[in-house]
Amino acid sequence: MTKLSVNINKIATLRNARGGNMPNLLQVAKDIQEFGAQGITIHPRPDERHIRYRDAYDLKPVVTTEYNIEGNPIDQFLDMVLEIKPTQVTFVPDAVDAITSNAGWDTVKHKDYLHEIITECKRNGIRTSIFVNPEISMIEGAAATGTDRIELYTEEFAHQYSLGNEKAIEPYANCAVTAHKLGLGINAGHDLSLDNIQFFNENIPHLLEVSIGHALVCESLYHGLEHVVKEYLQKLT
Repeated sequence: MTKLSVNINKIATLRNARGGNMPNLLQVAKDIQEFGAQGITIHPRPDERHIRYRDAYDLKPVVTTEYNIEGNPIDQFLDMVLEIKPTQVTFVPDAVDAITSNAGWDTVKHKDYLHEIITECKRNGIRTSIFVNPEISMIEGAAATGTDRIELYTEEFAHQYSLGNEKAIEPYANCAVTAHKLGLGINAGHDLSLDNIQFFNENIPHLLEVSIGHALVCESLYHGLEHVVKEYLQKLT
């Protein structure tokens, strides 16, 4: 079964809108795990517009499944990750002013840099993952950095699938085959939803984990958080 890691950034966005502690981020993380999710993901950004750096520390004792921290490896982010020691760190090359992640790493151009930070994280017992576009050259470049896993950036698949183009899955499936041959674990995320997750899961070999936040929270507004988490789990079986 592919593991579901729920990104709770949007829960933090809702909390921050009123300046208080409602909804309670830590309680939501506990509840999501109780509902069956196998992981919690956060993606703190320098402006702390949703997840705050303090949240990352406060969540550490609360997350009893897998704790995945995503982000651009600026110094503040790396210092935090090395102190918290989450289960996994996912490196994402998002710009400071990016609304959301919009591209994967050029793993060839940034090989030496990625290798350096990956080596340090692995030395501290942290599993590493690199956010990548579905291109064979980027998968091969990722393997050369020494990372444990890659996370396939799935926005283009989700968009094309919504238009009825099922062939959009092909580059992702090909990259998954290549990654597996190179000894890399395979994660995926971005714009995956209840509408497309089952098709994606059934067609991506060796898929270990999906990280889903925005769609899951939006779907929960209509159907309830517990129901939606369990529906994802059913589709990922």
